Amino acid sequence: MRTRKQIRKDLKARAKKVLKKHYRLFLLLCVISSILGGQSVMSGSGMNIQEADVSQASVTFTNTIINSFLNYTMEIAEDNFADQKQQVRETEKRYVEDSLVNPGAALGRSRGVFASVVNKLSSGAYLLTLTVGIRSLAGTDSGAIVIMLLGALLLVFLIQIFVVGVYRTVMLRMFLEGRCYEKVPAQRVWFLLRVKKWCHVGIAHFVPALLNTHWSRTIVGGIIKTYSYYLVPCILAENPGIRTMDAITLSRKLMHGHKWECFVLELSLLGWEMLGILTFGLSNIFFTVPYKTAVLAEYYAELRRLGCEREIERTELLNDTYLFENADPLMLEFTYSDVYEEYGRKLPEAAKLGGIQRVLADVFGVTFRRNKAIEVLEEEQSLRFQLEYDKKAAEGLVYPTRLYPIPEHKKRKWIASQNYLRYYSIWSVILIFFTLSFAGWLWEVSLHLITDGEFANRGVMHGPWLPIYGCGSVMILLLLNKFRRKPAAEFVLAIILCGCVEYFTSLFLESLHGGTRWWDYTGYFLNLHGRICAEGLLTFGIGGMAVVYVLVPFLDGVFRKLPARTLMVTACILVAVFAADQLYSVKYPNEGKGITDFQEVTVGKGTFAGRQIVM
Repeated sequence: MRTRKQIRKDLKARAKKVLKKHYRLFLLLCVISSILGGQSVMSGSGMNIQEADVSQASVTFTNTIINSFLNYTMEIAEDNFADQKQQVRETEKRYVEDSLVNPGAALGRSRGVFASVVNKLSSGAYLLTLTVGIRSLAGTDSGAIVIMLLGALLLVFLIQIFVVGVYRTVMLRMFLEGRCYEKVPAQRVWFLLRVKKWCHVGIAHFVPALLNTHWSRTIVGGIIKTYSYYLVPCILAENPGIRTMDAITLSRKLMHGHKWECFVLELSLLGWEMLGILTFGLSNIFFTVPYKTAVLAEYYAELRRLGCEREIERTELLNDTYLFENADPLMLEFTYSDVYEEYGRKLPEAAKLGGIQRVLADVFGVTFRRNKAIEVLEEEQSLRFQLEYDKKAAEGLVYPTRLYPIPEHKKRKWIASQNYLRYYSIWSVILIFFTLSFAGWLWEVSLHLITDGEFANRGVMHGPWLPIYGCGSVMILLLLNKFRRKPAAEFVLAIILCGCVEYFTSLFLESLHGGTRWWDYTGYFLNLHGRICAEGLLTFGIGGMAVVYVLVPFLDGVFRKLPARTLMVTACILVAVFAADQLYSVKYPNEGKGITDFQEVTVGKGTFAGRQIVM
């Protein structure tokens, strides 16, 4: 018989093996958990990793908001609220002035949406606005204090229950799936929504926390009950539909006789905590937190196995067999027989392309014209994309959701009617370019009209279009065609691609027109030589995702309804007008107020290149 020391050693060895297999995903999950709640997995146990795991000099986002809210409440109670308001204004002003001293710095905070958001978050201006509204609503300072305190408590309650607590269960679920399966798809983070148990799990987390608070009034009782309720999140990860009291009772029975063993297991991991102190928390971030969570998953699997072997009462509620063992290949083959049939089926003859048409379709996702082969191929591509997860499940690589005791509801597709795995005709791409160029021009003109109160025909050209928007959109659509199945990669590459286009377009126009600039991001937060900035790139990234997955499929659907000849004639006319405008603008570029009126404004030790802003 194995000793307890050997059992601990085996648990750790298995945890390290699982962690190595899924390291990047598990690291990301634990970092998000620490940011959300300042703890790794369990509440009130030695498995906790406090906010020092992420940064010893920082606190969690939730704690920051709550503490600031309570500070304002104290200021009202002490009749110092007017001083607090003045302090916030001075802080924002100081941020701007400090940024103007070195206007070329990448971390500029004097202009732009990002700079304004960062300044207001840092100074507490958003909370100040909320506090003013509450005081106005309450009518009296005493009423405002009561409302703010209740609001702070309610905010803590909701975040802890429906965000932090639920996320811990989701994270544990993914760690448990990683024990038996080669892959854990990132979309598994939504599994509680699929089974419609998100709120139930949140409430189920709250009840043991409430009971533990009661028992913590006695030292011995608090320690014992902490370990009695230790496995509740793990049980919920396996069976989110279990009743709350059943989960608590089952945790108590599984932990019976194992509380001291659990304490010793935690104590044996203390050395990694000491290493975290020596490495200023780096080892905690990159190893200790995910390692401890993996150990917890292994420990739960071990206690669950022992409980089932001993036929402990209510272990029949632990009914997710294939979370802990792989399904029989014959069962998978039977359950996913339709998937095997679909993937075994060859493409119909009508869907086969040849020659240059095949190259354009495969590499760029474009065709010369619409035909029956393209339409059939689009349908096939969309169907196979939807079956990719099921194919991996049929091969035993991922958790087989069709064998889950609780039926998983299909994720609601908010753009279900729009198939983004499609092929665009050349003529449709041309109209998409002009439509988005016009949309970009309309956006810039409207933004200038709102901020400066006057109309300005934005852009180097004279027509109602900004080619950089259309060009960037089409480049994302065509050059990143191979990444449409991977939204995360598509987003990152869209930012990089658009950043390069905007930077070198700025450089080219400036050299072509004797140093004249049509945009300047100097003073923006995270800018590079004033040619690109973080908020612009983020906008391009988000916009690129909207373009690829929503807007362009919609536009293409509209253009497909037009007669082919009408589509071609319209595209040719627009190209001709655009070319004429381009030739004319090379010699007579669009300049003037609101377009190129950038002035040098000397501030402190540096100069701020940009349109002068009247504060």
